[in-house]
Amino acid sequence: MTDNLSMAKAINLGLQRAMRENDKVLLMGEDIGTLGGVFRVTEGLKNEFGENRVLDTPLAESGIVGTAIGLAMRGYRPVCEIQFDGFVFPAFDQIMSQLAKQTSRHQGDQSFPIVIRIPYGGHIGAVEHHQESPEAYFAHTPGLRVLSPATPNDGYHMIQQAIQSNDPVIFLEPKARYWPKGDVDIDGTPAPAHQSRVVRTGTDVTVVGHGAMVAMLLDAAEVAASEGISLEVIDLRSLSPVDYDPIVASVEKTGRLVVAQEAPGNASVGSEIAATVAERAFYFLQSPVMRVSGFDVPFPPANLEGIYLPDVDRILDAVDRARGY
Repeated sequence: MTDNLSMAKAINLGLQRAMRENDKVLLMGEDIGTLGGVFRVTEGLKNEFGENRVLDTPLAESGIVGTAIGLAMRGYRPVCEIQFDGFVFPAFDQIMSQLAKQTSRHQGDQSFPIVIRIPYGGHIGAVEHHQESPEAYFAHTPGLRVLSPATPNDGYHMIQQAIQSNDPVIFLEPKARYWPKGDVDIDGTPAPAHQSRVVRTGTDVTVVGHGAMVAMLLDAAEVAASEGISLEVIDLRSLSPVDYDPIVASVEKTGRLVVAQEAPGNASVGSEIAATVAERAFYFLQSPVMRVSGFDVPFPPANLEGIYLPDVDRILDAVDRARGY
């Protein structure tokens, strides 16, 4: 069955299905029960599963993650919601010092199947601490898996795959893509969670991104096509581990690569992709790898986000520079 859904609704249905299939799955977070979360992703789930499985927690992110670690040790599969990206930092000690290291510390004898859902990124005109892209911190940290869906279909399937994982998963939800609708194959067989995907084929330049940036890359590809330039668009889907094979295969065909992200460019996921492709496909590259990113400054006030965030023009400028060599 295929349905046309927003990503917010698709993730909601994915959570619902996971909870129906496994009574050890429970949700934790601020205002996720009666309210249904700031973005209404958990709307209606408390009514179906009760307050013992959809827990409204105190405003204490460190406490949410710390409690989830204890629950996981007792056989539960907690799904924690961090209300906004910039609110995750109070939980960093629990995530980085404890959760990411626990499986190794127990030499694999104890699993920690915890999902931490984080709405992230810009494009919503919000205030400070509400529009950040902290993915590099998590992708840098051994012991964590990091996923970011770009479509409602991936949101539905990947949240279930994250819950099924016996490793901790940081599940980054691009809040700018919560509302646009797309087809969701409810009963279809999903792609592996950590597999990148070519979403538009092309011959001239490979462009790579994740989350909300994928839609921007597809818009750029449409404009480029009107000018006779063929872009191949790849959705990373997984930021740790990264599936490089489709990216390298594409670069071997096009000879050029542009990596786009909302996060600052310094020491970022984009940096790592650029370096790895330069190592693995050096003799196929006809120009340097180009990066398009947010600037290396704190996320600005809402009225300046249009300057800070990469857009079609900045992507196409990088494409032109890559083709200029």
